[in-house]
Amino acid sequence: MGKTLLLSLLFCIFTGILSQDNSDVAVIISGSSLLGETNEDFVCATIDWWPPEKCNYNQCPWGQASVLNLDLKNPTLAKAIAAFASLRIRVGGSLQDQVEYETSNSEHQCTGFQKSSSGLFGFSHGCLSMKRWDELNDLFLKTGAVMTFGLNALKGRHLVRKGKWSGAWNQTNARDFIKYTITKNYPVDSWEFGNELSGSGVGASVGAEQYGKDVITLRTLLNELYKNSKIKPLLVAPGGFYEQKWYAQLLQVSGVSAIDAVTHHVYNLGGGDDPHLASRILDPYYLNRFSDTFRDLALTIQRHGPWSNAWVGEGGGAYNSGSRLISNSFLNSFWYLDQLGLSAKYNTKVYCRQSLIGGNYGLLDTETFIPNPDYYSALLWHQLMGKGVLSLDISGSPYLRAYAHCTKNKEGVTVLLLNLNQSTTFTVTVQNDINADMADGFGIERDNFFLHSLKRTVLWVGSKASDGSEMREEYRLTAKDNKKLSRTMLLNGDPLEMNEGEVPPLNPVLVPVNSPIYVSPLSIAFVVFPNFEAKACNS
Repeated sequence: MGKTLLLSLLFCIFTGILSQDNSDVAVIISGSSLLGETNEDFVCATIDWWPPEKCNYNQCPWGQASVLNLDLKNPTLAKAIAAFASLRIRVGGSLQDQVEYETSNSEHQCTGFQKSSSGLFGFSHGCLSMKRWDELNDLFLKTGAVMTFGLNALKGRHLVRKGKWSGAWNQTNARDFIKYTITKNYPVDSWEFGNELSGSGVGASVGAEQYGKDVITLRTLLNELYKNSKIKPLLVAPGGFYEQKWYAQLLQVSGVSAIDAVTHHVYNLGGGDDPHLASRILDPYYLNRFSDTFRDLALTIQRHGPWSNAWVGEGGGAYNSGSRLISNSFLNSFWYLDQLGLSAKYNTKVYCRQSLIGGNYGLLDTETFIPNPDYYSALLWHQLMGKGVLSLDISGSPYLRAYAHCTKNKEGVTVLLLNLNQSTTFTVTVQNDINADMADGFGIERDNFFLHSLKRTVLWVGSKASDGSEMREEYRLTAKDNKKLSRTMLLNGDPLEMNEGEVPPLNPVLVPVNSPIYVSPLSIAFVVFPNFEAKACNS
């Protein structure tokens, strides 16, 4: 296409946009080097231990979604996991530090959790039978899941005062359990040590020095038991809320290469009954606050444990089982996808969503197993966003959030756009930083009004203009009937619903690569640019 025809086309686009009520945003991507890198199985979801009696705010949303009672033969569950091909599943949660493992050396009958006023979180100890462990592994093997398993880190300790536990970890039951796992050739990818026992703890806490010594014990145990195995699982810890001093001491005491991944939890929206949840999800300034935690943890690892990596071991947004109206709705995807993007910028390798199923924040509905909107958000991220994280600059409204990654398994760059504004459509220009100065392409003066307008409305991805034959992929997510609390998500205008028990295909619409990107109010877009010039993605 000649320059005259191209300018005429752009002029038509430009004059049409002038008549609309919108706001312009420029996104400039740096493709020369990576800002960070995630794991291939960055997207992760949890299966928790909570029994049906777990209740918050006069509701009991866990039902039959526990490690111990979940219907592992449900075909929708299997297909939902298998759709990822390699979904990491973290088995763990608050009650994991009260779990016994039924082995040949067990002395007590293996029973589930019971209500108990004297137990942590109001529940007694529970037990995982090896029959149930076999069934869990059968599901994971059939669906291609990658497993992280959380071990009981309170075993052998004693309560010294309210919430404070002392004494060394007793490894005996864990040793028998891991030995059984190895004899069955179950490919556990990583063993996590404890849940929310760090710092001030939640329900219980252990000092960093003792915890570090016990990590050394677990590392020695894993090295011994897996000595002749092809599988070399990671050691992950501590699975708690980040407190800098405690985390730094843990890394210092445990020493070089003891901890492969440092895990922390994210519940930054408040309790499930908090009346401000919805407004916080749509507040860019509030969302930005948690970047301090990601940044600080990255620095702590760099200074005290550079052999390790950061993981989010559990992220549910709203604590106490989530919000009945929000955590399972389209609205929650703004928080969830923003967390994935924000954490990846700070070199987080894995992000485990609380939960795969169970509570109000499950990716799947607790009763029907039907995917909630966040399931499709997670699946799209997993399919489109590669490991390489790219830096970008964004000018315009803070209510347009943007993240860029190398496209997964093929050339190009994928940009995630989140419009938090409830009334404004954003016209987005995406440029490569090597050609952000557009004047050279047209031979027009920089201050020319027409060129200035084109800079706001035309997509630019290479060192020269496209001839118009190249297409980009767009995956546009909106709420059914434009109701932000809808539990039905639309992809390019079509509802995402199971079809005869099958996860629907996530197909894009193809758009000329140089046309403007319009992001409507309260909508999400994944945009795939097939030939974006990003050297970092080709290395």
